Amino acid sequence: MLISVIIPTLNEVANIASQIEQTRGLGECEIIVVDGGSTDETVVRATAADRVEVSLPGRARQQNHGAICSRGDVLLFLHADCRLPATALESIRRAMLDPQVVGGCFAQRIEASGLRYRWIERGNALRVRLFKLAYGDQAIFVRRSVFEELGQFPELKLMEDVFLMKRLRRAGRFVLLPDRLTVSARRWQRHGVIRQTLRNWTLLTLALVGVSPDRLVRFYPNTR
Repeated sequence: MLISVIIPTLNEVANIASQIEQTRGLGECEIIVVDGGSTDETVVRATAADRVEVSLPGRARQQNHGAICSRGDVLLFLHADCRLPATALESIRRAMLDPQVVGGCFAQRIEASGLRYRWIERGNALRVRLFKLAYGDQAIFVRRSVFEELGQFPELKLMEDVFLMKRLRRAGRFVLLPDRLTVSARRWQRHGVIRQTLRNWTLLTLALVGVSPDRLVRFYPNTR
């Protein structure tokens, strides 16, 4: 079972080389970096990947492009500022032995101290358990056949992960793996924990009641 790790990037020169090195050390997998027009040296620093592609900007477009270029039976979409746990590939392969499982994601460990971050971790895990709604910073993985059948990520400027999940959770069993993914705290630290969390909840609610994410994207600042 080949796992293709697809990493969309935009000005991630500080993270991408170590990201690829760490992912490579987990075991056999295919690593594909898809850059969306970085103005720094992200592409140069990504040469240790199996493939480095350049696509039109936008995380949905970049991830779909990576999926098309990949060879894997399972597609794992990994943000450049996240780090997979040491057991990630093994745990995915074990989960996928169940034919009812169409995909899954990981529990999180936010790279910052403080009780507020621990509550965010617990809340994000609870969201997946109760609503089968994972975010991209939880490293969503999915069977290639299911991903293609669902029509890939919808090409939205924001919340492409949420709208894929709405389709994916109807396709079969979605699992939350207990292995803890390390997540950068940069967005919370830049904008404030409470402010960022309230913004996330508000935008998600508006999207779920029908407001286009392409309209909402102007309220979600790009930390890069």
